[in-house]
Amino acid sequence: MSANIATFATILFSMILVNNYVLVQFLGICPFLGVSKKLDSSVGMGVAVIVVMVIATAVTFPLQIFLLDANNLGYMQTIIFILVIAVLVQLIEITLKRYIPALYNALGVYLPLITTNCCVLGVAILAVQDYSADVTARGFGFAYGEALICAAGAGIGFLLAMVLFCGVRQRVEEAEPPECFKGLPITLVAAAVTSLSFMGFGGVVENIIAALL
Repeated sequence: MSANIATFATILFSMILVNNYVLVQFLGICPFLGVSKKLDSSVGMGVAVIVVMVIATAVTFPLQIFLLDANNLGYMQTIIFILVIAVLVQLIEITLKRYIPALYNALGVYLPLITTNCCVLGVAILAVQDYSADVTARGFGFAYGEALICAAGAGIGFLLAMVLFCGVRQRVEEAEPPECFKGLPITLVAAAVTSLSFMGFGGVVENIIAALL
């Protein structure tokens, strides 16, 4: 039991810190740069991405195992996954427009762009690649749990990156960079420095969990 908990904890914290999809694997850069100017829109986008990632993985993982792989339709993976994500994003967009119009307006065009956010699609595909082998070795339930925790960790990592970078951007806007660095250049430099801070977590998570056990 403790070994299973350690496995799940390692996956969760690794996805948040060590393998952060935005700052380490550089997926989902478009909304990361576009929506991180204000804290409320950053949090709103991060929460929306978490919801889409978890539900998309919850739907696509069994689809891959029991439908695509079982019928030799693996070549349709990308198309099916994008369709699932598009439906989920549409439902979230309708919900926000109906109940939280302020957040809906703040996110603007970046909300429907979650459909083509490579971070969301990447989580769904990589969860299948990384944990589908455990279906045979340890059972579908365990592998399914790994995939869901991976998606949740990736979403939380996306939210964390958005919030941290929002603070960095606010500090940068208050500074006076050289003329050649104003605008997008200084934003990209700030993003690079922020990503370097996450790379310092390599190996830390595994060692902490091993020490606790």
